[in-house]
Amino acid sequence: MDSSRLDRKILVLAVVAVLGAGLAPAHAQQAADPAAGEDEATTLSAITVTAQKREEALQDVPIAITVLPEQLLQDTGVRDIKDMQLLVPGLTVTSTQSAVQTTARIRGIGTVGDNPGLESSVGVVIDGVYRPRNGVGFGDLGQIERIEVLKGPQGTVFGKNTSAGVINVVTRRPHYTTEVEGELTVGNYDALGASASLNTPLGDNAAFSVYAAKRKRDGHMEVRTGAGPRRETEDYDQNFHSLRGQLLLEPTDDLDINFIADFTSREENCCTGVTIVRENTPGLPFNAPMQVINALAGGEGVSPAVDPFARVAYSNRGTEQDIKDKGISAELDWATPWFGGADLTSITAVRDWQAINGLDFDFSAADVLYRAPDPDESFTGFETFSQEFRLTGSTASVDWMVGMFYADEDLDRHDSYRIGAAYEPYLSTLVGSQVLGGLAAQLGPMGITVDQSNPALFFSQVSGQPFGGNFAGLGALDRYDQNSRSFALFTNNTWHATDALDLTLGLRATRENKTLDSIYSNPNGSVGCGSVLANPAGRVAAALMARGVPITALPPAVQAQILGAVAPQVAGYMCLPWANALHNGRVTHQERDEDEWSGTLKAAYRWNEQVMTYLSAARGYKAGGFNLDRVQSSNGMSSGTAGIAPVDDTSFPGEFVDSYELGARTTWADGNLLLNATLFHQTYTDFQLNSFLGTSFVVRAIPEVVSQGVDAEAIWQTGIEGLLLQGGVMYADTRYGDETLPDADLALLPGSRASFAPLWSTSGSLTYEHGFGADLLARFNIGAKYTSDSNTGSDLDPQKAQAAYTVANARLGFGARDRSWMLELWADNLTDEEYIQVGFDAPLQAGAWNAFLGAPRTYGVTLRVRY
Repeated sequence: MDSSRLDRKILVLAVVAVLGAGLAPAHAQQAADPAAGEDEATTLSAITVTAQKREEALQDVPIAITVLPEQLLQDTGVRDIKDMQLLVPGLTVTSTQSAVQTTARIRGIGTVGDNPGLESSVGVVIDGVYRPRNGVGFGDLGQIERIEVLKGPQGTVFGKNTSAGVINVVTRRPHYTTEVEGELTVGNYDALGASASLNTPLGDNAAFSVYAAKRKRDGHMEVRTGAGPRRETEDYDQNFHSLRGQLLLEPTDDLDINFIADFTSREENCCTGVTIVRENTPGLPFNAPMQVINALAGGEGVSPAVDPFARVAYSNRGTEQDIKDKGISAELDWATPWFGGADLTSITAVRDWQAINGLDFDFSAADVLYRAPDPDESFTGFETFSQEFRLTGSTASVDWMVGMFYADEDLDRHDSYRIGAAYEPYLSTLVGSQVLGGLAAQLGPMGITVDQSNPALFFSQVSGQPFGGNFAGLGALDRYDQNSRSFALFTNNTWHATDALDLTLGLRATRENKTLDSIYSNPNGSVGCGSVLANPAGRVAAALMARGVPITALPPAVQAQILGAVAPQVAGYMCLPWANALHNGRVTHQERDEDEWSGTLKAAYRWNEQVMTYLSAARGYKAGGFNLDRVQSSNGMSSGTAGIAPVDDTSFPGEFVDSYELGARTTWADGNLLLNATLFHQTYTDFQLNSFLGTSFVVRAIPEVVSQGVDAEAIWQTGIEGLLLQGGVMYADTRYGDETLPDADLALLPGSRASFAPLWSTSGSLTYEHGFGADLLARFNIGAKYTSDSNTGSDLDPQKAQAAYTVANARLGFGARDRSWMLELWADNLTDEEYIQVGFDAPLQAGAWNAFLGAPRTYGVTLRVRY
């Protein structure tokens, strides 16, 4: 590490250390804004949240929670859930092959997002509506009132698929003051963004708001395309627009109805990977895969040297992504005459989310294997209807809530693999060289010479087909239609046993039914695989004889030993999932039903006005499902080892967690200093791990994962006018159990720290505001997050390790005290920290590992106006 990078790290870590212990809620940051002319409480003790689906003071809620207000999100440049991780210790958000595959993790727990059959461990809820996958939050969230990050299982109130936590996004509702806002941003990489909003009353009992945004930016990854046909020479660009409208109706004092409609479109290029490690492969010359790719690409097909942060990727095929997300919802709140004025809430929503994504599967400039950005070949779509009813009330001693939730989700996936002209010579050269080289070493002492020339022809010699006719074309075209119906009844009740002691009991019963219909086809006929499957030993023997191996003249034991080792190996490579003739024409139907419960029991004791402590126990649940991918194994079962037998039963069981927390919430300095901390211990059973093993994704139910540690947070509205400090630290030791797993590729897991699970995560933010004269105001914010070392691969290969790193964002603004205008200079990843998001095995390139990188430094200027 050079000294300048070390100095930058020390500087940023010093800032974090000064800020202290725990990134926390900051709803009161807006409240403490006299320049805005708001008549609100100015102490932090006034912060309120809806973490239990009723408005409560933050310091009275027995949940580990971080609250991020609009001003803080704006100060740190947060527009989506991925940006938000800077502000929340213990929260990690990563993306892989596209923005569709965005995954959030809390306390080291989350679901790898590349398989749409896997539901989220961290639920995303936007304005009361649950979203089916984390990727829907990867976009401009618009005008946000606040974001609440609830840590630990939240299934009682928020439902299934919140076994690790919830990201609860609350946007601004319409109000009765006419207001116009606008924002214009320019930045490096030719970034240009604009947004505008209008809020206006519609008479005395209705109000309307609309928000629109458009953002474009060049890519920060250079792409070398070889012979094409890809034309785009940049990746990770930005091109999206969003539109969101709300209509609030308040026909009586007891009834309000809020309608929301939104639409987002993203048409971008994402995501290429870069080489991070290249090692020798046993049985092959050093860098053999790279040399073969270069020859087939007609030049550089992959990076000649391992230099990932040169940000140069290789891809001859497009990575276009086209994502459309739209929906409507209606939230009704009625103060009924029932049960002493209980409040009835109804939230009805219909959503439609679609994604088309091209992929260069081999991450090289050679034409090996790819997925075309065509809706018939690469499509994932969710159509979701959801309905929630809640009845909430209070008596002198009990706050109670009962509710019902129903969801009907249709998931449609079109998956495909196109096999390029370079596939056969590439794979045949590598496999042929390894097989023939091994036999030459074995048979040489017997005086037998093995012809090792032109191994690119080896597969055609095995199949008996003309060279180039074994694989090319549309190798796999599969359809998955999944329906999921979920029904739940829930209750959450707090008994005020004494003036100081509160006891809370929550229960949720969930019934879920999932069906999956899958159709598999190999449009190109899989000639190469089909030929070898007819007689693997015979076909391999014929190819070896053509190479000078007198296989029939060898002793029977030697024949059996050679063919017993070579034939399955060759058949395995000729029948990889996208080329396996055994999948062609398969039609499967799967169904699973689950009846599960989740719940919580909490005791909270308020020792005085400054200190509240609580003890909680919770059981969380994450639904089981199906692997939406071609799965094959040695025995036709998901539990089998590597093989070519198709697996019909791709189901995996539900995931469960038992969680225990001991927490304290304290308020000091007349309500201007909050110090909160939580000890936690979570035990997950049948943890759903989705692991990429080089050719396909395999879902495994890991018997046990344990996460334990401490989460602390602090926010201090200092005695210095205009200065606010907040920060947080999380220590989370998240480990897999000691049980041995059936996959050799997962042999490193037992007893090891989980992937994407740093031991330490620290966040901090400093905001300072100072007035100039009667009308002007300056505002400065710097926020940083330190993450200790972790492994970014689900199989824990050491090549996928990420050292500790720190990312900082900063913003300096100058404008009017009344916020009518503000000019801001900003930088994200201020020190240009270099880190990887996710490491993975380079497909079909033994001895190489790739990664998706974190974003580089971006900077620019933003002008905000308000009228």
